[in-house]
Amino acid sequence: MANRKGEYSDSELIRLFHEPEKSDYAFNLIVKRYQERLYWHIRKLIIDHDDTDDTLQNTFIKAWNGLKSFREDAGLFTWLYRIATNEALSFLRKKKKRYFVPLTDVEYGLERKLESDEYFNGDQIQKKLQKAILTLPEKQRIVFLMRYYDEMKYETIAGILNISVGSLKASYHHAVKKVEKFLMNE
Repeated sequence: MANRKGEYSDSELIRLFHEPEKSDYAFNLIVKRYQERLYWHIRKLIIDHDDTDDTLQNTFIKAWNGLKSFREDAGLFTWLYRIATNEALSFLRKKKKRYFVPLTDVEYGLERKLESDEYFNGDQIQKKLQKAILTLPEKQRIVFLMRYYDEMKYETIAGILNISVGSLKASYHHAVKKVEKFLMNE
């Protein structure tokens, strides 16, 4: 049951979700717990606020549908991040296909959105860092964002992306070197 603060553990929330009369309540608590973190994770990948909101909504729709069969092999947090990451990547791929443009043009578009984004309040250094991150290949960008900004452990990222810790460490190392090189030349 809930702790002294009235909060449930993830396992308790999943148990509550499986009780038909409490599933809406449990899901609302899950959304409340993870909405902001997932929003910012998706936002770092997609950049645009409105597209991020749409992708976040799709993430929670998939989570609602998937919770019925969720086996808790991974933690709820890991599972939700995996869905959010896949939804963000799917959005970027659809955008690429819709406009028949290479991914580099999509990334250029993201960079332009970053420049004109009224919600972005970072300073010039932060904008340079964001531009550097946008130059990274997709896998390196995701690993870099999760490790650098979200300060996730390699094991957690490995669970979300379903790749080995060794591969993640190599991707992160290469990403850091590319970001450093970009910033030195900027």
